[in-house]
Amino acid sequence: MVIASQLRPGMVLKIGEDLLKVEESTFHVGQGKMPGSVHAKLRNVRKGSFKELRFRPEERLEDIVLEKQVMEFLYSDSDSATFMNPVTYDQVSIPLEAIGPARKFLKPEMNIPVESYEGEPVSIDFPPVVEVKVATTAQPVHQQQDNTYKYATLENGLEIMVPQFIRPGEIVRIDVATDKYVDRVRTDLKRSEKS
Repeated sequence: MVIASQLRPGMVLKIGEDLLKVEESTFHVGQGKMPGSVHAKLRNVRKGSFKELRFRPEERLEDIVLEKQVMEFLYSDSDSATFMNPVTYDQVSIPLEAIGPARKFLKPEMNIPVESYEGEPVSIDFPPVVEVKVATTAQPVHQQQDNTYKYATLENGLEIMVPQFIRPGEIVRIDVATDKYVDRVRTDLKRSEKS
């Protein structure tokens, strides 16, 4: 059990039959006779949908820990994604609705932690930001153009807006939840780290 005032992003709550992962949690101070409350943005682990709930700060909630097993992404069809345990070669399928926006960034042979509850695979623990190569975009413009954006198509077919200085073939970081450009991966720094 956890007290609502102690909720942190990443915690998983069991409310009824729903498994809800805390995405955000903020404490609102009460005014006058109104007591304070905890506002939480929660993602349904099995369905991928979001909901916002309010709790009394002292309210006790059932928190659970999902088991995680790193698995290799094999393929997806119209309604599920299939992952394989690299040690036992067991395969599991997870509904695409549970994976949510991360499904656009899944690539074959990618290793991802698969989350299970009581032995049942329910979702994946996808990073909030991913690195993706720019397939096509207009040639870069460098004069005072850091705050203007242009269209770019990524290697997975997703079209996003990127700053003017981005070139085709460069790797950019993308926020998985919003499909928004975060920053450019500096390949010259990566090379110096390897040597």
